[in-house]
Amino acid sequence: MAALCQHLAGLTQLMPAAEHVCPECVALGDIWVHLRVCQTCGHVGCCDSSKNKHATRHFRDTQHPVVASAEPGEQWVWCYVDSQMAEY
Repeated sequence: MAALCQHLAGLTQLMPAAEHVCPECVALGDIWVHLRVCQTCGHVGCCDSSKNKHATRHFRDTQHPVVASAEPGEQWVWCYVDSQMAEY
């Protein structure tokens, strides 16, 4: 993966803390569109196309800068701070 910003340099992909669900959406009885994995702590949250946007909320609450797609076949990360994406 080519580092585009300081937050992507030396990044290693974390495995999701949960399997194929957004725990916050499950707790609310809601559905989600896509899942994202925080690359700092492994938190799984739903994408911004989802009603609750839990991945972005996690970033706002924690300032963990990088999230990766948890979708099969997708191999990219997004830096919230620098608004940059990189594929791996």
